[in-house]
Amino acid sequence: MARRSIVVLNPKGGCGKSTLATNISAWYALQGKRVALADCDPQRSSADWLSIRPESAPAIMAASVSAGRISTPGPADVIIIGTPAALHGQRLANFARLGQTMVIPLLPSPMDIRAGEHFVDELFSLRRLINKKIKLATVANRVREDTLAAARLEHYLDRMKLPDGRNMPFITVLRNSQNYVKAAERGLSIFEFAPSKTVYDREQWEPLMRWLSSVRSLPG
Repeated sequence: MARRSIVVLNPKGGCGKSTLATNISAWYALQGKRVALADCDPQRSSADWLSIRPESAPAIMAASVSAGRISTPGPADVIIIGTPAALHGQRLANFARLGQTMVIPLLPSPMDIRAGEHFVDELFSLRRLINKKIKLATVANRVREDTLAAARLEHYLDRMKLPDGRNMPFITVLRNSQNYVKAAERGLSIFEFAPSKTVYDREQWEPLMRWLSSVRSLPG
């Protein structure tokens, strides 16, 4: 079976890349997949999460990236790559090469929205350096619901275009929830808390995990 690789990337810091990377990793581990998580961010938030993950939780391996290659301590069905901020040019292309799929978290602010648009434009300008197709999708992250900023972000993402004129897939809105903070503090995901406490968050994740599990998120 081909190895599944997902890159969580946005050059802007503080947009919740580690939250997405850790929760995606745990979701796949709970499905019985052999999962590896590579934390390439100097802040090491995902690596710290992995270091405190309880032994009773489904195992997730710590992977590493060096010279454009992913190394895992054992066979992996799924590899999640968390990336650093401020990626541009060749470094951005190098990380994009690692994945079949890229998930782009965006925060509900005009600055973040504009930065996200510039990022997608730059990514497409680097196609020659990437030398492969990669499927992209956006996720609105840390959204305070029923606010004007949230409505503007969702309106914008629904209409966000790729440079070739096609619509950029906008998958879901993830609310600004304390459940993510509590999960991070324990090396867990929201999927490993009692469903009654995370039912709304799980519902918001369903479209993303359904998309990642479908052929629509794969190149070719």
